[in-house]
Amino acid sequence: MIMKKKPNILLTGTPGVGKTTLGKEVAQRTGLKYVNIGELAEEGQLYDGFDEEYNCPVLDEDRVVDELEEQMSEGGVIVDYHGCDLFPERWFHIVFVLRTDNTRLYTRLESRGYSGKKLQDNVQCEIFQTILEEALEAYQEEIVHQLPSNTPEDLEQNTEQMVQWAEQWIKEHN
Repeated sequence: MIMKKKPNILLTGTPGVGKTTLGKEVAQRTGLKYVNIGELAEEGQLYDGFDEEYNCPVLDEDRVVDELEEQMSEGGVIVDYHGCDLFPERWFHIVFVLRTDNTRLYTRLESRGYSGKKLQDNVQCEIFQTILEEALEAYQEEIVHQLPSNTPEDLEQNTEQMVQWAEQWIKEHN
């Protein structure tokens, strides 16, 4: 049996922009494997301490990369994480950065229980396009695309766009 080559996609953006919802939907419609880095780290205890200020565990980036290496070399993976410069450039065929209006983002994060410095820093991260800039520095500019993620219509449009992109990539590379 000949294995079809499949693309690897990075889905990134500030917490609360809709990466998980979009990633799961695209995976379901394309057959690509969805990997949420937060869940992967939790399952494998891939941590390197605890951040008291943000009240969250600190990711052990080297262990995360080691854990994913084999899957990524096989292809067909959608990686969901709010950072991107920890991953090797060679892993991804395309990078999607989700962007959300900061008032909507504030409300989403507040409803998740974010408060104080953690809430303010994440909203500022979105305002200053921190994740987009990180992606543009870590990957070739032509593979980095920003998508609006404010409404259910945006979600549907982004899902369609990503599914079409994946299908086209598979067609061109097999």
